[in-house]
Amino acid sequence: MQCLLRRARITTTTSPAHHASRFLSSTPPILQKSMPSRPKPPPDSDLEESYLKGSGPGGQKINKTNSAVQIKHIPTGIVVKSQATRSRAQNRKHAREILAQRLDDLRNGEQSRAGIVGAVRKKRADSAAKKSRRKYKKLEEERTAATTTTATATATATEEQEDEAEQAITASRDSISYAEKPSCQAGVGKTRINYTGNPSQISSDTSPSTSINSSTR
Repeated sequence: MQCLLRRARITTTTSPAHHASRFLSSTPPILQKSMPSRPKPPPDSDLEESYLKGSGPGGQKINKTNSAVQIKHIPTGIVVKSQATRSRAQNRKHAREILAQRLDDLRNGEQSRAGIVGAVRKKRADSAAKKSRRKYKKLEEERTAATTTTATATATATEEQEDEAEQAITASRDSISYAEKPSCQAGVGKTRINYTGNPSQISSDTSPSTSINSSTR
């Protein structure tokens, strides 16, 4: 008996339904705690319900049968309509949920469930947009920094090339002037002028000394 009781207890605590109720919730725990409970629909005594033919896409089931549900809340005069599905029972449930939400918004305003859910979604959207702006701003700054670094490196390389070109030109000029100087110095003191009486006839050759000989005819 004790073994059977223990097995029954273990089976009860580890049933699939128990695991499903624990792990199949799609809403985060923090959001569940911060969100108010869903509003309950008003009693049927305050409602005036009618069934209509649907319109729009959905086939003959919607267009030719009274599957659409219209509910009027008598105390406030709010009218809602639902043709979300082809089933009248599902449309009745959906219409009551819409009416309960409308009444909650009317009574509580921003503190209603829809108002709080909208505020939370807006906050999340603003946070995501802010993160996106930060991300793209950082990428733009990195791109600008990379462009600046590339431009600086290019300018530095250009300046180095210009300096090298100037140095090469200066070196070539120095080599040319150095090559011309010995030829000029070699010709100094080696010109001899022979004067034979005619001033217009002067001959020169390359002798080591310079002399002028004149004779009168």
